[in-house]
Amino acid sequence: MAMCERIRRLKAIEEPLLSWYQRQARVLPWRSDRDPYRIWVSEIMLQQTRVEAVKPYFERFMEAFPTVEKLAQAREDRLMKLWEGLGYYSRARNLKAAAGMIVEKYGGCLPASVEELKKLPGIGSYTAGAIASIAYGIPAPAVDGNVLRVVSRLLGDREDIKKAAVKTRMEHELSQVIPHSDPGTYNQGLFEVGALVCVPGGEPRCAACPLKGLCLSGQNGWWKEIPVKSAPKPKRVEERTIFVIEQGEHVLIRRRPPKGLLASLYELPGVSGHMTEEEVRELLGLSSPEIRIEALPSARHVFSHVEWHMIGYRALLPPGAQLPQVFADAFMAEKKRLDREYALPSAFDVYRGLLG
Repeated sequence: MAMCERIRRLKAIEEPLLSWYQRQARVLPWRSDRDPYRIWVSEIMLQQTRVEAVKPYFERFMEAFPTVEKLAQAREDRLMKLWEGLGYYSRARNLKAAAGMIVEKYGGCLPASVEELKKLPGIGSYTAGAIASIAYGIPAPAVDGNVLRVVSRLLGDREDIKKAAVKTRMEHELSQVIPHSDPGTYNQGLFEVGALVCVPGGEPRCAACPLKGLCLSGQNGWWKEIPVKSAPKPKRVEERTIFVIEQGEHVLIRRRPPKGLLASLYELPGVSGHMTEEEVRELLGLSSPEIRIEALPSARHVFSHVEWHMIGYRALLPPGAQLPQVFADAFMAEKKRLDREYALPSAFDVYRGLLG
């Protein structure tokens, strides 16, 4: 399709899109006002995460850190505990790092500039465009997976949406048509069509779509073919053995290294590979047959680039028993404090749920 035709078709969606959004937009806690701070936090939380899952996290986060200044001063353990279960924990660290920069460089206010926003940790072109348009009324596009899918179907575009060049071109095209009068509503309208109508992983609800009269994929039944998305690289599989070592009302945990996967979060100790009970006894130095070793269910957890295939063992230590020397960096934590203080990632949910 010629560029002029693409622009003409994109320009034509403005009126039906804005009208539909005003009627159909979901009531969400971060849409109650146009506070740049609330919009920023919500957009970071919504990356790779469903809206319904984000809602309670957002409310708790705003209660704990109602301002940029409070976030900049947050203790890392407190921050990670509030983020526990959302995953992609680097998002939380970037929020805190960016909050510090905003306080120091911008007087506690997020900058009203796409380019300045992109200088902050964790903010790319999409998030910068969303904040700038919704909070400040700057006519900047915000192209995420939903928008890539909606616009590709609208234009009948069969280029691979995972290519950076395709996203860059779409940002350029949308920047030419986004209305200067209300760019935030325009961007949110595209998000909402992608979330509620032109849905991922299933048949779009074309009959309810405000763009149905303009959408080439809807008119030609191309929704199974568009968007084109190259197959993801296979995830690396890592086998791990997880240990639930209990002593009365305490359980052994340790902090992960400050860099890498799940950096600085707490975990139930584990080792690479799948071990037998005999190997576990030898590793833990639990030679006494009185110390019972119990096999636990297997579990699997999928990260963005790796899968953990886990097996687990429980060891119940009697009072006064020496802790396994192999985990010299671990410590006994009160089980009841796991819920209050220690951020234990959802990768360990199966084993955490089995604590006595």
